[in-house]
Amino acid sequence: MKKINELIEQIDLDKKILLEDIPNLDLYMDQVIQLFDNKFAKPNSNEKVMTKTMINNYAKAKLLFPIKNKKYTKNHIILISLIYHLKGALSINDIKESLNGLNQRILENNEISIDDIYSSFLHLNELDLEKFKTELQQSGENVSKEIEQIDDESKEYIEKLLLITSFVNMSNLYKNAAEKLVMDMIEKQK
Repeated sequence: MKKINELIEQIDLDKKILLEDIPNLDLYMDQVIQLFDNKFAKPNSNEKVMTKTMINNYAKAKLLFPIKNKKYTKNHIILISLIYHLKGALSINDIKESLNGLNQRILENNEISIDDIYSSFLHLNELDLEKFKTELQQSGENVSKEIEQIDDESKEYIEKLLLITSFVNMSNLYKNAAEKLVMDMIEKQK
């Protein structure tokens, strides 16, 4: 479906902070904000992607291990990136529960490599992106079949409405699955 291909091209699906984008030296908050704005800001938008308040709230909610001397390490930036990606679907409390084990392992200097975990996240992101494009195409084809018999000026509107509802439905299904995994993590910790 041509419209789905146009949609895929118009939404910036490959925006992410790569490991090589994160400096190996500690950053002040303004530099962290600038890093996120440079990667995720929408063109011609004054909307901030990341703010001081957001980062302070993440720290207060203990989504991040403690910051020292007002500087953010590479590990902090990786955690902030994970939070950024999770916050669109999960509550702050669910994000805290999800990242709690990782924060604890970092604090305990465990043999855990947050770089390796983040690399796996980025790799899975790429795989999910390809799957997403295929699923979008399939949804477009399914909607086209549903509206074949409609032959009036509202066809385009109905097509877009059904695509929106289909996309939101899939989003909700994935969100529910993620929330179930978070609940399983909480139960296991008890």
